[in-house]
Amino acid sequence: MTTMFESANRDPWPREQLPPAAEWPQLHQRPPYDYPARLNCVSRLLDDAVAEGRGGQVALVTSDGAGGWTETTYAALAAQVDALAQVLVQDLGLVPGNRVLLRGFNGRWLAVAWLATVKAGLVAVTTMPLLRTKELRVIIEKARCVAALCDARLLAELETALAAPTTIETVRSWGSGGADALESLMAAKRGAFAPCPTASDDVCLIAFTSGTTGEPKGCMHFHRDVMAMCDGFSAQVLRLGADDRCIGTPPLAFTFGLGGLLCFPLAARGSVVLLEKATPESLLESIAATRATVSFTAPTFYRAMALAMQQAPARFDTTSLRQSVSAGEALPDATRTLWRDRTAIEMLDGIGATEMIHIFIAAAGAAVRPGAIGRAVPGYEVAILDDALQPLPAGAIGRLAVRGPTGCRYLADRRQRDYVQAGWNLTGDAAMMDADGYVFFKARTDDLILSSGYNIGAPEVESAVLQHADVAECAVVGVPDPDRGQAVKAFVVLKTGVAASDALAKSIQDFVKATIAPYKYPRVVEFVSALPKTDTGKLQRFRLKETS
Repeated sequence: MTTMFESANRDPWPREQLPPAAEWPQLHQRPPYDYPARLNCVSRLLDDAVAEGRGGQVALVTSDGAGGWTETTYAALAAQVDALAQVLVQDLGLVPGNRVLLRGFNGRWLAVAWLATVKAGLVAVTTMPLLRTKELRVIIEKARCVAALCDARLLAELETALAAPTTIETVRSWGSGGADALESLMAAKRGAFAPCPTASDDVCLIAFTSGTTGEPKGCMHFHRDVMAMCDGFSAQVLRLGADDRCIGTPPLAFTFGLGGLLCFPLAARGSVVLLEKATPESLLESIAATRATVSFTAPTFYRAMALAMQQAPARFDTTSLRQSVSAGEALPDATRTLWRDRTAIEMLDGIGATEMIHIFIAAAGAAVRPGAIGRAVPGYEVAILDDALQPLPAGAIGRLAVRGPTGCRYLADRRQRDYVQAGWNLTGDAAMMDADGYVFFKARTDDLILSSGYNIGAPEVESAVLQHADVAECAVVGVPDPDRGQAVKAFVVLKTGVAASDALAKSIQDFVKATIAPYKYPRVVEFVSALPKTDTGKLQRFRLKETS
């Protein structure tokens, strides 16, 4: 269904950027995914919890900065959200449909900022702390953000991005201590903030992918999409409840983190531990200290955690955990086994996409089948298609396709027609499915590198390497890595007269770290005399992968 309800937006820009109705995926909106015309997802997630009498329950657990923990109840969280929503509307003059850039570490302030933005009918554009000036500018320009809320510790990069003209008119920060800091502005606000009466299909967030071409794609999701991920994977597969406490590593800027570390626990009336930064050891320590019950992170992190437990079995207590969710990259059976041996927990593997907002294939507990990701989350339909978009028989490898209550709607992007075809969302994965509907991941069908849970586009890294003064040509591929799943490897042709050396390799790595998000830098640099190309000059990355 693509017939839309009357929007609450005073700024019509978000709806104007949606793809034409003919290019939308087929959507399944049967129960429990049948939402009313007016729906504000934050009202469902937070206000309804308080109305149900859960105001005194713990919603957020965060570090107090002194080795202890601070608990925020549902009522306190709702009051903070309402105060900030008033600031956004009354002090900053923002109107429904305006886009707000959010920049911060996982923590109470970023959670409050996201919830207040969406409750006010604004569109949240959350960015990772690691993003650099160039990447921030692209997102700001694509989403035409008009305001920014930022952690004071991350202001420098944002201010550099705003040095040239942009659409952003207002910037406010938390943690700066000034008179115009968000804390000061919020302190003057009193009373409840009535949620904006948004349509269920009003855009509430734009999540950006890293992409495979160096040009990020903005995925536009509605209020009903936020509820659908909660009513789907969280409620029907993970089965989160009010006694659950979630914890993990994915940034709230990733929809994997937004769901698992904010929306899922609130929808279930549970709680979440938000960690600004985590190592495998500190995550294990935090699980023990907060008695978390459900963890979310990437396979490489689980492997490192399991190895840490193996080396010091008496140091870490994971007995509070009942479930561990893995996503972001393929889960090796060896990692699943290692984690199960250390914790007695059968990993819940899942595959999702920013375009679909969250996980749409998964299996839990006794439903796990060796080597398989799982089956379609209830409400979703999965198929393996050939190049003509015809279904393939069980056991055949083809293109993974999915449709359900959520789907891809790119922000004014011609690539919509590549991702959505004949009503199907084509994820870019090669997979097979057995006769029982279990899906087995085989490979990516594009040049996306999946490293430690991060999606890294090879062309973007190549572009950064090529800016180094000594580099003539560059090709980047993902190579197997026991710790990260894949590592970024750069094949570099140097300019005439420049000699290869370890020092130069490090110089290139440091240069990339300073140019784009540091996690994207090539961990391996190999100097070569030439790159393999076709007769027409097209780079043959597959040949580099074969030799790595």
